[in-house]
Amino acid sequence: MNEQRLRMANEIPPQEQSTRKWFRSHLLGRELELHELYELPQGELDLLMAETAEIRSDPENRSRSHGRWCIAGYVLELAKIVDARRASDQSPRPQDSRG
Repeated sequence: MNEQRLRMANEIPPQEQSTRKWFRSHLLGRELELHELYELPQGELDLLMAETAEIRSDPENRSRSHGRWCIAGYVLELAKIVDARRASDQSPRPQDSRG
């Protein structure tokens, strides 16, 4: 598991390392920057996806706090990418059927 996190951390694009885009998560009780999503434990990533999806699904959030609504979108989409990578890394590899 640590190997997987280290490998994913090495895949963080430079844009996410230098640009300070952060999200204040009420469920996690702290602020997170985009690059931190690669290192979050799966349970925290799940909570973050739920929280940001809720923000994005409420049309009033867009007009009330457009900046938070936009950042929630970035965080949600990146969290989905990280989640999908983790799932594909953990799925069993097909056996080579050549004899």
